Amino acid sequence: MKKEKIKEIVREGYAKIAKQDDSCCVPVNSRCGSMGLAQEISKKIGYTDEELKAVPESANLGLGCGNPVALASLKEGETVLDLGSGAGFDCFLAANKVGKNGRVIGVDMTPGMIEKARENAKKGNYRNVEFRLGEIENLPVADNSVDIVISNCVINLSPDKRRVFEEALRVLKPSGRLIISDIVLLKELPDFVKNSIEAYIGCLSGAILKEEYIGTIKAVGFQDVRTIDETSFPIECMANDPTAQAVIENFKIPPESVKEVISSVESIKVYGVKPSEEGSNL
Repeated sequence: MKKEKIKEIVREGYAKIAKQDDSCCVPVNSRCGSMGLAQEISKKIGYTDEELKAVPESANLGLGCGNPVALASLKEGETVLDLGSGAGFDCFLAANKVGKNGRVIGVDMTPGMIEKARENAKKGNYRNVEFRLGEIENLPVADNSVDIVISNCVINLSPDKRRVFEEALRVLKPSGRLIISDIVLLKELPDFVKNSIEAYIGCLSGAILKEEYIGTIKAVGFQDVRTIDETSFPIECMANDPTAQAVIENFKIPPESVKEVISSVESIKVYGVKPSEEGSNL
């Protein structure tokens, strides 16, 4: 699949999610209410009850695979950039930590998500948060302008992950930090999953091997790159994912085989630092 086609598929899929209060883990036809299940999934991937209550409920679409804000060690007055900010959930949590003297920028390529996030910002009276329409491969953010870049289950959707990490490095200040929660693979997925449109919208088909993911972050120039947590992705979440449904329905594969595919997927939290001086990463 060509890169532009992939972006189009993802943009359309998330536009529908923005309208339907749905998530890649919570299809509209789920037997549970999507908001309730989104809250349940969020608890299982690292969010506390206090955090879930601290932001507008409609900001949490259950799209994450971890809680990068909890690991970011944010300080009062810092500037945070969230790649693929969705309806603003992690941005609002970050805003509560950096305070009124801090700043949070969310970037998303889906107009519907930007609109939803801005509505949520108004609901919560967040004056230190802004949302910008743009692609994470070409960030609408100035060089050396942010203290920390976070992202939650988004970079796996990009067809050009190296470019995303290059952009993250560009916008970070010297010694700035990168904290990412994302989906990676422990082994290659079958071709029918890799080529599935539903799998892309379901946050799976674009995932790459863990070693390649970590290697790419190092290759663009980040230092002290390390995995600070890794867990198998919640089965309850993936079992309701459009990917699993598409595999079962379109390929007549038994649920046991779907579980085998799911066992190839892992959620990781990755940390990295931009060099403090130009050329120090060479």
